[in-house]
Amino acid sequence: MNTASSTPAGAAARVLINSRDRLGECALWCDRDQALYWTDIDSAQLSRWHASDGTVTHWQLDEPLGSFALSETPGWLLLGLASGAALFDLSTGRTGPLLPVEADEPRTRINDGRCDPQGRFVFGMFNPHGLAIGGYYRVDGGSREALRIERLPLPDAVVGNSLSFSPDGRTLYYTDSPQRRIWALDYHPDGRLGERRVHVQLAETDGEPDGAAIDSEGGLWSSLWGAGAVARFDTQGRETHRLPLPASQPTCPVFGGQALDRLFVTTARKFCEHEPLAGAVFELDPQGHRGLPPHRFELS
Repeated sequence: MNTASSTPAGAAARVLINSRDRLGECALWCDRDQALYWTDIDSAQLSRWHASDGTVTHWQLDEPLGSFALSETPGWLLLGLASGAALFDLSTGRTGPLLPVEADEPRTRINDGRCDPQGRFVFGMFNPHGLAIGGYYRVDGGSREALRIERLPLPDAVVGNSLSFSPDGRTLYYTDSPQRRIWALDYHPDGRLGERRVHVQLAETDGEPDGAAIDSEGGLWSSLWGAGAVARFDTQGRETHRLPLPASQPTCPVFGGQALDRLFVTTARKFCEHEPLAGAVFELDPQGHRGLPPHRFELS
């Protein structure tokens, strides 16, 4: 078990948006537009909050949205929909051609994902029945009409999560959440993967690692599903901070704000409807730590 010496003072969470998401996830900060994007997976809804005026925009989709990526092409996202990946035009709300993922396995859907420094989208799958049958994949830009995908040589998982990259892009972190173990492995620019190693092993009382964010010093901030907190682990996997939330199921943290010095966290209302603030998006003070601009999906 990794244990912080104490919870830092002044770490109270503030409700940013009381969105009451059934399964809020994949918080992404757009540094160019100063806007926060996230998804409510179970409601098949994409949302955006603008920091300038606090307005929230929603897009209703045809199927659950597990994760997504900002694009280098203005006005476009790459969506990780339940059945496959597709480009999305924010101005029209239209989804492009679907690149199917695990079409022969109807029991899985796309789950957490992030872009690598080369502009490729790396993601894992989710199985609601607790079966380790979902893979991990990488989508390459190609063209708007022809995205390319490859399966990564990693063990199958129940809940592929915590996809994130070190500041230099040379380390990939990921988890199969029910194992309570976050893995690290060398990640090469040409796409090759090194041998995986245990980075963090959580105790049962710590909940399960869900989404993750990396700060400028290489610290990994993990949403502890079931434990109502976000924990920071340094580059050696030692816990240095634990910030509590008034919701037991945090799902995904992201650094945001003008200076990338705020921590926004999505949560889930599913299974804990009795909690007044479950499903809200929270804002936390990350105790002097800052984030990095997001990697974006590259279209050739």
